[in-house]
This record gives sequence, structure tokens and C-alpha cells, in this order.
Amino acid sequence: MRLTSLDPCVHCGFCLPACPTYLLTGDESESPRGRIVLMQGLEEETLTYADSTVRHHLDTCLACVGCEPACPSGVQYGVAISQVRTELAHRNGINRWTRLALAVLGRDGLRRPFLALARAFRGLPLVPGPPILRRLQAQLRATRSTHQRRQRDLVPPGSRGRVGLLHGCVMEGLFDHIHAATRRVLLVNGFEVHDLQTGCCGALHEHAGDHEGACQRAAHQAREIQKDQLDAIVVNSAGCGAMLKSYRDLLGDPSGKNIAERTHDVAELLAKAGPVQGAPLARRIAYDPPCHLQHAQGVHEAVLTVLSAIPGLAVEQLPGADQCCGGAGLYGVVHPEKSSAILARKIAEFQRADPPIEAVVTGNPGCIMQIGGGILLAGMPLQVRHPVELLDESYAQAGFYQSH
Repeated sequence: MRLTSLDPCVHCGFCLPACPTYLLTGDESESPRGRIVLMQGLEEETLTYADSTVRHHLDTCLACVGCEPACPSGVQYGVAISQVRTELAHRNGINRWTRLALAVLGRDGLRRPFLALARAFRGLPLVPGPPILRRLQAQLRATRSTHQRRQRDLVPPGSRGRVGLLHGCVMEGLFDHIHAATRRVLLVNGFEVHDLQTGCCGALHEHAGDHEGACQRAAHQAREIQKDQLDAIVVNSAGCGAMLKSYRDLLGDPSGKNIAERTHDVAELLAKAGPVQGAPLARRIAYDPPCHLQHAQGVHEAVLTVLSAIPGLAVEQLPGADQCCGGAGLYGVVHPEKSSAILARKIAEFQRADPPIEAVVTGNPGCIMQIGGGILLAGMPLQVRHPVELLDESYAQAGFYQSH
């Protein structure tokens, strides 16, 4: 296997302070530079895929690609780690818990009843038990809406185009309140919204090294989405958005290119259109960018533009905001201790914030669960919200959802 994306690496070390696992352990093998050496060893056959130490260091990478913006040589680390994980999975298999999660989330007949059961249990209080059980329960509680569902007459769709709102798998099952908020916000901003209930996009499969499964999900998405005449595909999950934008290379055909070119994070679409201003919300929040939005998609200022449409909202970016929270798809299931230790640094920054913050805002379901669960376990009185939820609340107070 030829990893051409690693050729530009000069081992300068600029990536080290951008890597959460290196900052946590101080181990060179837990850094992008160290992992590149390991991947090159596999490529040159001086190391083997059967080596458990090599497998461990490559498996503990978060794949947050925070190293890519820090690299002066333009190394495509994310492409390389994905290729190597695919080969590792092919030769050694995938962790049983990961296999189970992919099997459930990748099939409508299993995913929907499983997530319905999860919704039924997420309102229960935390119970004593093993740390990993309490952590998973806290993350599930973090998926609840912090506001009652509002039933209103909505404004009629405008003429800015017909867009498809991707429902996904976890987003559809646990964050339907965010989909509802996204739909209302898009309507206020003049878009006609069509729901794309096409299931899993394949992001978790690709992240775990199941390249074949990711390609199957991507091909299904492409077939289903192209049945509708849409001006754009809107995604409110950073991981899903990054995945759809990668379909160009993943599928390598016109359908993949078509999906990739039409996919926009909801903040991208609103920022380009110029978001309608809402009513004031006098709050201080911390914006914590998802890795797959800020690093993988290169979307950052657009979110700040959307939040600036809310008068009175003070937006902070605390130290370490550009670092991964440790969620990283199914990482917390496979590496719970390391995931928790990485999150602890963010929780400490939220606690140190001066003036205090009232909420943390982030645009990815895994991040909402990871950060929200950590905040709950730390006993902090903070909400974790998606950016569109705040804009939706601002629009509600402005009276945009009343009958006309």
C-alpha cells in the first residue's frame, strides 16, 4: 500500500502541540509525527500489521485532523490514517463493540428501535455503577432537548432555493429537536426544506476502518438523494457533513462529486445567505468547534457569523477550543479512559471561564454527547446547545413563528 499523502512530511514537529493524544501522554508514538513513522514502517514492511504496539498507537488516534492545519508541508494525515485503518481492519478485524455499533446504526430495522429505546431511558436519573456505565448514561441524558418542543405556525418557504436536510442516524434518533430547529431557521431565512431520511452516511464505518461498509452507505445515500431536485444538501452534524463532502473521492464517480459539491453545513448556508437577525439573547456562551467542522471542512467563521445574528450574545472561545473533546465517533466506547482524560481538559477550561459562561455551543452530535455528559458528571449548571438552537430561540422571541 502506497501512502503518497505522507511524502511531504519533513518530521518538523509542528503537529505535536495540535495533537490531543500527544498532549495527554507526551509519547511521540501518540503524535502525528510518530504515527507517520509507524505508517511509513508498515509501508516499507519494516513493521507489521500484526504488531500489537503498532496497532495500539494507530488505533488511539482520534482522527480529528487537527494536525493538518498546523502542518507547513500540507501532509494529508487524515487520508493516510483512514487508509491504514482500513488495512488494519482487513487484516485483524474490527473491535467487537465497534462491529456491534456499526451493525445497529447501519440498518434501519435495528437502528430505529434501538434509538427509540435509548430515548425512553435518557430521562432517568444517573444511577451508581461502573464509571463507563455512568459516562454512557450521562451522554445519553445530554441528548435531551433543553426546551419544550414548540408547536407554531411557521413562515411560508421563500425563494432562496430548495434544500434537503439530512437526517442521518444518531441525529434522527436522538436529536430530532435540532432537526426541528434547523428546519424552522431555514424557513425564516427563505429556504424550502425537504427532509432526507436516508439513514447512516457511513462516517462511523469509515472512521472505524470499515471502508467497504462506508462505500455501501455512501452509494445508498447518493442514489436516494439524487432522486430529489435539490439546490443544496444541508447538514447539521459536522461528522456527517465531512463525510458527504468526501464522497467525491470515496465513490470516485459523478454521483459522489455531485453530492460533495452540493453539501453545506447549515452554518455555511446561512452565512452565505446572510442570516436574518433575531431578538436579543443576553447570554455568555463558549463556542467549541467540532473537529470535523473546523479542521476537516474548514468551516469556522461561518458559525460565528450565524451567532452574530443574535444581538446581545457574547461568544467566547476558551483556551483549547480548537482541540478535540475526545468524542471522535466511537472512540469513547473503545478507549473510555483516554477519551475521558482528553475531555477533562475542556471541562477544566469551562470551570475556569471568567466571566462565567452559561452554555457551551457545538455543532456535532458526538461532541454534544461527550461534552454534555462530562458537564453533567462534573455537576456544572451548563447547557450544551447546537448553534441553530440558539438562533431558533432568538427567532421565537422575535415573533417569526407566529401566524401571518
